[in-house]
Amino acid sequence: MTEPTKEELLARIADLEKQVAPKPRGGLEFRVGEKGGVSVYGLGRFPVTLYYEQWVRLLDVGENLRQFLEDNKDRLKLKPKE
Repeated sequence: MTEPTKEELLARIADLEKQVAPKPRGGLEFRVGEKGGVSVYGLGRFPVTLYYEQWVRLLDVGENLRQFLEDNKDRLKLKPKE
């Protein structure tokens, strides 16, 4: 069996890259971890992981959190819009 040429390898790499679906930018992804926590990917460099009860507590005060963020917007660091 002969070794593939450089051109054949590059063609194979190009084919494989076409098969891989690009991740949608800006989208959030949810996963259940081994220990039963729910992780949210896509917010930053690392996932945010909480357990069921913690997510429910956070969701229950969602409107309060939104109001808190708006009330303190001038003190928060905001990303510039692209």
